[in-house]
Amino acid sequence: MSEAELFRGLPRMNEILEDAGVRQWLENEGLGRDVAREAATHFLDALREGIAAGDLDGDGLARVLSDLKGGVERAARKIVDPYLRRVINATGVVVHTNLGRSPWSRPAAERVASLATGYLNLEYDLEGGERGNRDLPVTRYLSRLLPGHAAAVVNNNAAAVLLVLNTLAEGREVVVSRGQMVEIGGSFRIPEVMAKGFCRLREVGTTNRTRIDDFRAAIGPQTGLLLAVHPSNYRVVGFTQTVPLAELVALGQETSVPVVEDLGSGTLVDPVKWGIAGEPTVAQSLAAGVDLVTFSGDKLLGGPQAGFVVGKPEAVSKVRANPLYRALRLDKGLLLAIEATLRDYVAGRHDRIPTLAMLGATAKGLESRARELLGLLDEALEAFGVGLQIVQTESRVGGGAAPEVPLPSWGVAVVTSLAPNELARRLRGTDPPVIGRIVEDRLVLDVRTLLQGDTESLAAAFHEALAGSGAG
Repeated sequence: MSEAELFRGLPRMNEILEDAGVRQWLENEGLGRDVAREAATHFLDALREGIAAGDLDGDGLARVLSDLKGGVERAARKIVDPYLRRVINATGVVVHTNLGRSPWSRPAAERVASLATGYLNLEYDLEGGERGNRDLPVTRYLSRLLPGHAAAVVNNNAAAVLLVLNTLAEGREVVVSRGQMVEIGGSFRIPEVMAKGFCRLREVGTTNRTRIDDFRAAIGPQTGLLLAVHPSNYRVVGFTQTVPLAELVALGQETSVPVVEDLGSGTLVDPVKWGIAGEPTVAQSLAAGVDLVTFSGDKLLGGPQAGFVVGKPEAVSKVRANPLYRALRLDKGLLLAIEATLRDYVAGRHDRIPTLAMLGATAKGLESRARELLGLLDEALEAFGVGLQIVQTESRVGGGAAPEVPLPSWGVAVVTSLAPNELARRLRGTDPPVIGRIVEDRLVLDVRTLLQGDTESLAAAFHEALAGSGAG
């Protein structure tokens, strides 16, 4: 059959829309005619492209047209189905920025689900019967975790830094080491944030060496604050020198200039017990005497996206009084999730926070999980002749924290007749999508970042990816 004949064999729009199967499906799904027409257009365009590319012959076209409902349904799904989907993270990167960073704890998710669909006392004092404090769900727990300090919370750490800079140093200079002029993901740059906060940058020292005298020499009548920035996702090594936070605080107290530290990730528990060095805790920074410290909620804290400002009560009060604070405040759903997360910290139930549980997983436990996954995949994929092997691998903290610290882990290496990149592509198209890591020309599934239910879903995903491929 010629190309022209194939094109003439395509159905008209009305034929598709009046097909009994298509009409019944649209009625069941409650989709309007506009969506149906758009989906049918995409369906026909795909057929035309297939014919023009030589991918559809007469028999192939006949098979497709025998199921008009299926063709329209697939096209409609691309229009109306939600974009965001659950994925299986088998990369071993715990705080994976591209995959939503820290997964919420089950209690946090359940609390949001149970209260977000109705009214709640978000800004209402039930005892006094009057307007209440919106941040109280968060601050009441943080005051127990960080005694003697006040807190404010906004929608992310970038917002927290912007708010603090604008509050304490608008129209004035902010002194920062040249070695801490960082850029993190999404082109978040400290100098640009300062400009938006209407502050003037005053760099001191060099990229690799900054001394306390560099800060001292820069302080003058226009100095608004001294800023320390945790390097997060990079390290300067070799011939280096940095100013200890305690020395910077002492200089600030001597000259009556506030000192602020941007911790970036931030953690409320000491990560050294997981073998992660170089990540100061929020409590350690506050103990050094800084006026304010900012940190994220969805990284090492293990909660939803948020930016915390914690420190001396008088400094936090100034931050709260800034009109920008209202513009950057959190939605009620995030407040509910943070409250549930911090409640587990107060109760000492760190194992209920997925990020902390993954970071704290033992080598023995990870090896056991890898062997369990191997057995399940081996049984499910026996017909495909897939090569499977238990391997020792390395996980990462992610989220800019401890970039140079590997976490010993275990995983399963998968080899098929498909090239690793092609196998990875197919797995991204399964339901749910699977994201692994290619190591030495093999796809590796790191079990550290597999959550409850993921192991069973992996077998189905591989079956879907390999079916009909001739892999094996």
